[in-house]
Amino acid sequence: MSVDIFLVAKEKGMVKNQRGLKVLVDKSIADVKQLDILVIPGGAIETFMQTQDTAVLNWIRRIDKTSKYTTSVCTGGWILGATGLLKGKNATTNWYRAEEFMQLYGANFKPERYVQDGKYWTSAGVTAGMDMALGIMDDLMGKKYTQGVMLDLEYDPKPPYNAGSVKKTEPIVVDMMLQMYDMGLQPLLEKEKQKKAA
Repeated sequence: MSVDIFLVAKEKGMVKNQRGLKVLVDKSIADVKQLDILVIPGGAIETFMQTQDTAVLNWIRRIDKTSKYTTSVCTGGWILGATGLLKGKNATTNWYRAEEFMQLYGANFKPERYVQDGKYWTSAGVTAGMDMALGIMDDLMGKKYTQGVMLDLEYDPKPPYNAGSVKKTEPIVVDMMLQMYDMGLQPLLEKEKQKKAA
């Protein structure tokens, strides 16, 4: 499609995630003044920390003024929500306390793989981001082009279990995963709710 795809972070260079995986970031937020499509990825605790970073949130707001698509994948919806841009909009995010997070930011949570509300596209988990990307592709280029991309990727999912969403996963597994995430994130979420209430 003749697009220029690159990674942007607060600082360019090598960035490490919480587990030490290194990613080379092409540009800093100071380098980028305009984007047609902004994709905000997610993570876990480090993503929540980004919801507190005024420089990052202000940069997203500036980019959003001229973007054609402002999007988030997984918990990237928390960051997008923290900018205030999802207030009153329909949105989704990662399953973990999804409705709670979206309400915290004034968004209307929709339990869908991805949701479009105007130029805002939000997706649930990581693989839902692939579905959202194909939805944006279809919006930009139409059905035949999108089908061509799907064929090129051989995108024809066939998971080993009919699971992968809160509705389809065994309750004991959902509870186990919720407890795991709560250990690190619940105290931060409660603190943020108290701050907003004050």
